[in-house]
Amino acid sequence: MAQKITVHDPRGYPPKVTGKQLAPRLESLDGKVVYLVDCLFDNSEVFMDQLSQWFAERLPRVETRMIKPHASWVDAPDMRAKIESEGDAAILGVGL
Repeated sequence: MAQKITVHDPRGYPPKVTGKQLAPRLESLDGKVVYLVDCLFDNSEVFMDQLSQWFAERLPRVETRMIKPHASWVDAPDMRAKIESEGDAAILGVGL
């Protein structure tokens, strides 16, 4: 006989999400700084390393900089401020 179990989500209830408009698209990435954000997911660092190599081979005029938050699932205002002040774009890597 099959027995039923109850599973509880330890994260609780998700917050209400309000959509925001995307940032305007850059006309070109030439001469721009693109931050590659390792979001600390499984294998995301490997993916971001590969993406950095892809940029170096195919778009050598684009400067890529790797950056990581201090912890996963936690807002990182200092990291966001650095990307905003020093970068032109950011790509968030969530792993494989």
